[in-house]
Amino acid sequence: MTQDQNPSVDVETPEVLFEKRGHIAYVTLNRPHKGNSLTGTMMPRMKSVWEEVRDDPRIRVAIVTGAGERHFCTGADVNAVAGRGGMSTGTGPLTDEVFWSPRQNRVWKPVISAVNGLAAGAGLHFVVDADIVVASQTASFMDTHVNVGLVGAMENIGLAKRLPLGSALRMTLMGKDYRMPAERAHQLGLVDELVAPDRLMDTAEEMAHSIAKNSPAAVSLSQQAIWGSLEMGYAQACEYGWALLRMHWAHPDSKEGPRAFTEGREPKWTTAAGEDD
Repeated sequence: MTQDQNPSVDVETPEVLFEKRGHIAYVTLNRPHKGNSLTGTMMPRMKSVWEEVRDDPRIRVAIVTGAGERHFCTGADVNAVAGRGGMSTGTGPLTDEVFWSPRQNRVWKPVISAVNGLAAGAGLHFVVDADIVVASQTASFMDTHVNVGLVGAMENIGLAKRLPLGSALRMTLMGKDYRMPAERAHQLGLVDELVAPDRLMDTAEEMAHSIAKNSPAAVSLSQQAIWGSLEMGYAQACEYGWALLRMHWAHPDSKEGPRAFTEGREPKWTTAAGEDD
């Protein structure tokens, strides 16, 4: 939850940037003067962005990153929290209250997090709920909830899914006294690809273009099978995967793919409402 101060920043600058290029959506947290920290006004914007990613058939992959070079996202803006006397008082279930990440918005399209700097606190939502995490060698990971009297929960549960239990607890319980460097995060599996800073976005885009070439329907169901398996025992997960696999047999892509392979051409996938692309 570290922030940089820069009084020259235009207060009208959008806090979240959203751009679509071909089949790829780019989501940029845009408060570099405040460590790309999160504010209450950003939640509705993030919800709207993820809804567009989810519902626009042209979008096949999204990349999330932070503006600047120092910070990916440093979590909640602590100054704003202190100014309003504490955290928001939402009392509903998680699905009605929190909309930061793709999973929290029921997005079943691949999301790549391009971690350009420090990821801390609530910024870890975008890491643990990503499908692929690419990080700069200068990035680092930290959780500071307990330092400011808050509970490390959702993001930290996600950490425990992607890290050894002791590493997730060390980050959670030691707070700002433990900052996991990108190299260690890569060794432990929190980061999937570690690159030089000037290769971060190029690498994320190469991955995104590779994914976007594939059947959107098959990619989405494959993604759901793997994420769903985390909530189930092995036998149940295999049954769930089998059901998704059989369901896809009725989709045009399941016929177009083998036909295109046999004919030695690029496939024309059906994206939505019978649209070929």
